[in-house]
Amino acid sequence: MVRDESCIGCLGVLIIGTRGSAGPGEALVKVRGGSETFLAWSDTPLPKDTRVLVIESRGARTVDVIEWDEIAGGGV
Repeated sequence: MVRDESCIGCLGVLIIGTRGSAGPGEALVKVRGGSETFLAWSDTPLPKDTRVLVIESRGARTVDVIEWDEIAGGGV
């Protein structure tokens, strides 16, 4: 599997909530001058519409995310 490192550090929003270790959700991520969808895994369940930060790529079209707090994250 080829990692997509260009998406690491990018922001997005969950369009399907994650279920923690029970399964992925789906995130719309701002990357490469546009927006693309990725399967999104997180350590804990996150609801739909949560803003997220991509912290790792698991391979093509699959990423690890954490909740992104705009205030704590510098408003990016």
